[in-house]
Amino acid sequence: MTEELIIAGFGGQGVLSMGKILAYSGVMQDYEVSWMPSYGPEMRGGTANVTVMISDKPISSPIAHEFDTAIILNQQSMDKFESQVKKGGILIYDTNGITRHPSRTDIRIYTIDATEEAARLGNPRLFNTLILGAYLKVRPVVTLESTYKGLKKSLPERAHKTLPQNEEAIRHGGEIIRERA
Repeated sequence: MTEELIIAGFGGQGVLSMGKILAYSGVMQDYEVSWMPSYGPEMRGGTANVTVMISDKPISSPIAHEFDTAIILNQQSMDKFESQVKKGGILIYDTNGITRHPSRTDIRIYTIDATEEAARLGNPRLFNTLILGAYLKVRPVVTLESTYKGLKKSLPERAHKTLPQNEEAIRHGGEIIRERA
């Protein structure tokens, strides 16, 4: 099993954090992992993406030009990465701010209203864990148990009080993702 994933959006959306949680989760299951972030000089609002590879075999390079899965969180990223999803792959996107929806017919496309749901839950910081849970529902490359361990490992200790909320958001994200017809 090898999963090559790109998560792309704006800085401040938790793009790099999602990737780090997945990488730690893979380590918890004794998989080979690669986490390669890429971001602009801005802290928030600039473009950010992360390539994550999880495999039961050695990973020869952290660089990929095509992906099994793309998680897209803004229009810029949709424009750049939709074409890089492998035929038969998966594209998951948050509908907020997307003006040109994906048009490919050779991949599976899923939507999640994570921005809206995080606002409804009263905590915009749950956005990325909702997305993460949605991804794991569609592509369960790591177990939820490993994901919770990866979440704890990636959060600073001062934020451990938010673990129950984030774990619930991961579960809930899996409930609200929808495959586009």
